[in-house]
Amino acid sequence: VFGLSSVAQVVLGKGNTGQYLSINMAFGIGVTLGIHASGGISGGHLNAAITIKECILGNLSWIKLTAYLTGQFLGSFTAAATVFGLYYDALYDYTKGNFTVTGPTPTALIFSTYPAPNVTLPGAFFTEFMATVMLVLGVQVIHDEKNNAALKGTQPLICGILVLGIGLGMGMNTGYAINPSRDLPPRVFTAIAGWGIEVFTAGHHWWWVPVTAPVLGSFTGALVYKLFIEFHNQPDEEIENKKEQRDVETS
Repeated sequence: VFGLSSVAQVVLGKGNTGQYLSINMAFGIGVTLGIHASGGISGGHLNAAITIKECILGNLSWIKLTAYLTGQFLGSFTAAATVFGLYYDALYDYTKGNFTVTGPTPTALIFSTYPAPNVTLPGAFFTEFMATVMLVLGVQVIHDEKNNAALKGTQPLICGILVLGIGLGMGMNTGYAINPSRDLPPRVFTAIAGWGIEVFTAGHHWWWVPVTAPVLGSFTGALVYKLFIEFHNQPDEEIENKKEQRDVETS
């Protein structure tokens, strides 16, 4: 709701009631509050790409995978419906009742991501892939207790700042979906609510990229972290035990 409504305010306000920075900040705030809300229940599973990755790696059961993905889909779909209702009058006035994906007054981009006109499909795919790699690397850094993890209680805020940073640095090409459950459910809603099937055909059938690229990026980010950081870190107890063993051998 925070993220989509901020886009609506920027688009429908024609730049007078918000800027690109306000969109990024709103998504960061939404992520922060979402993790606070669900952290005690699921550990903060807001992203389908990360949820799928955790299940495939054996850290999450298939039953929980189904429950979390269902919750993510329903939450995101409901958010789109909420923002649609909240800004319906402004939408109607801005478009004269003609909800379009492209053209002089496109509004589908309020709800889901679409690639910039000057970006190729491979370039857009790579953008979503790399942005998700950075997301997963950041999440791993924030939560890795064997490393210099964030202080307890600050993780949601820092995750929100992480999303803000990704938007500020890698949002121009595609709008940084970096999450299938953030992009696909609102797209389904717009198809139902008046924008039609074009939401799935626009941008060279772009819709599948925010679904697949983040999943691949999530696995790659986890692999990179394991290879270059996690495998080289040891818990404090192991370090202390090895130090004591060396002291004994020296004696």
